[in-house]
Amino acid sequence: MPSRRTVLAATAGAAATLAVGGTAYADDKKLRSLISRMTLEEKVGQLFVMRVYGHSATAPDQADVDANLKEIGVRTAAELLAKYRVGGIIYFAWAHNTRDPHQIADLSNGIQKASLELPRGLPVLVSTDQEHGIVARVGEPATLFPGAMAIGASGSRTDARALGRIAGKELRALGIRQNYSPVADVNVNPANPVIGVRSFGSDPGAVSRMVAAEVGGYQRSSVAATAKHFPGHGDTAVDSHYGFPVITHTRAQWDQLDAPPFRAAIEAGIDSIMTAHIMVPALDDSGDPATLSRPILTGILREELGYDGVVVTDSLGMEGVRTKYGDDRVPVLALKAGVDQLLNPPNLDVAWNAVVKAVRDGELTEARLEESILRVLRLKAKLGLFNSPYVSHQGVDRTVGIPDHLAAADRIAGRTTTLLVNEGALLPLAATDHPKLLVVGADPASPSGTTGPPTGVLAGALTELGFTATALSTGTAPSAATIARAVTAAGDADAVVVGTYNVTATSSQKTLVAQLLATGKPVVAVAIRNPYDAAHLPSVKALLACYSWTDVELRAAARVIAGAVNPSGQLPVPVQRADDPSRVLYPVGHGLSYPT
Repeated sequence: MPSRRTVLAATAGAAATLAVGGTAYADDKKLRSLISRMTLEEKVGQLFVMRVYGHSATAPDQADVDANLKEIGVRTAAELLAKYRVGGIIYFAWAHNTRDPHQIADLSNGIQKASLELPRGLPVLVSTDQEHGIVARVGEPATLFPGAMAIGASGSRTDARALGRIAGKELRALGIRQNYSPVADVNVNPANPVIGVRSFGSDPGAVSRMVAAEVGGYQRSSVAATAKHFPGHGDTAVDSHYGFPVITHTRAQWDQLDAPPFRAAIEAGIDSIMTAHIMVPALDDSGDPATLSRPILTGILREELGYDGVVVTDSLGMEGVRTKYGDDRVPVLALKAGVDQLLNPPNLDVAWNAVVKAVRDGELTEARLEESILRVLRLKAKLGLFNSPYVSHQGVDRTVGIPDHLAAADRIAGRTTTLLVNEGALLPLAATDHPKLLVVGADPASPSGTTGPPTGVLAGALTELGFTATALSTGTAPSAATIARAVTAAGDADAVVVGTYNVTATSSQKTLVAQLLATGKPVVAVAIRNPYDAAHLPSVKALLACYSWTDVELRAAARVIAGAVNPSGQLPVPVQRADDPSRVLYPVGHGLSYPT
């Protein structure tokens, strides 16, 4: 790892301008002096946050070199920085950025070194989506926590704050200093295909409390939290990755439902806020997505809510922002709307040159760019990137996935599992009465670098708790033959645990559960994603919601099934009846416990 002396030498102009003391870096006068020496091209680059393939900044695998050449026109992260002078880089598992903790730290250091060695080089703000639960880019052996809806079920602001503090410490140790979390959307639509369990719940007050607590935790670790997706993505049946959602809330409804978590985040001192590629006619009737809306981003977020931190777009490769305008217009319009960071454009060359051209043509002024650059540099300074841009393997080993952090994740998960149904006190199961368990059900791919598959994790955890548990994956759409195999296997078990995933009225998962119940064996259902599954399984005598199929939450569910933990989670969203969605089957706050 380069020494501090090397870092200061590499920054050249920055080191000459800024004092070494940490507080000096927050001095706007010194930051403006840095900006004044940038070329137009360097200024434009500071506004972009870009993906890049590879585990190394200078020596990625050939397949990643080829992907970079095809998509970005450069071979490596170092070449990306040299050509476009981007201010930020976002890590993805699918881009092979996050293989293991030491590699991630080395990649971060390589990125910083490549940028700082450029003329007028500046530190890079490395970011990722580490929401926990179903969205996490850094997997094991890093500590992985329950997702937002699970934390909402615990109702514990202390746990939300601890999650932010521990997750932030681990990200910082890896060189990741901006996290696109927490989700501040209030999920009031059970059919929401993109938010769902990524939200803390359906109650604006409860969501606000959790958002503020988690933000506070990240701040304690000097990692920038990001509240998303402004002005609120919780009431949509369209995924903005693939379409253009329209939110039909009135202005009064928005004030009451969507705005409170963002207000709470701002009051908590949130460092960045991410925009949503959604249309909200009550806030802006132009037909533009919020990402490109000056009335929403400047009029409401900046002027009404008083927010002066960094505004980052959601990915500019998503369909929701590309429906109305071409990829050359989107970044220009986003900047005119009030955005500071342009995230992951589908074609960086097109986007970067479009902004340069807009300035040269007079559509954008350099002064407008400098407003956003100053916000970005303020954030880099606040996070200590001018003083300490590098990380170490020793720091990784002292911080990432250490026993104390893993134990904290397990304890927090133990307070999230929600027992919705327990007729006849079927649960907890005792290994003395039901020694042989069959674990069947959906096995969606793990979204967060955990081991999976869910049936195997549940079976393993139950075996550790004294049962003899066998796993049989039946999938999210089991065929008649698969169901028959499960029924046959149930004949040799004393009880069956079935994991369900996004059950619908026509899902063959319902048939699987019905035929397992018909065997007469005790059946325990575990909704491994949406608690709304409960509405489609009215005959089940015992049903748990664990809000995600990550290992930490599945292990917590196993402990509840075995009675090692008394369930204390409470629904953070209502579950409506399947036959009459206007009626609530299980209200917010519903959750059973075992007699003590």
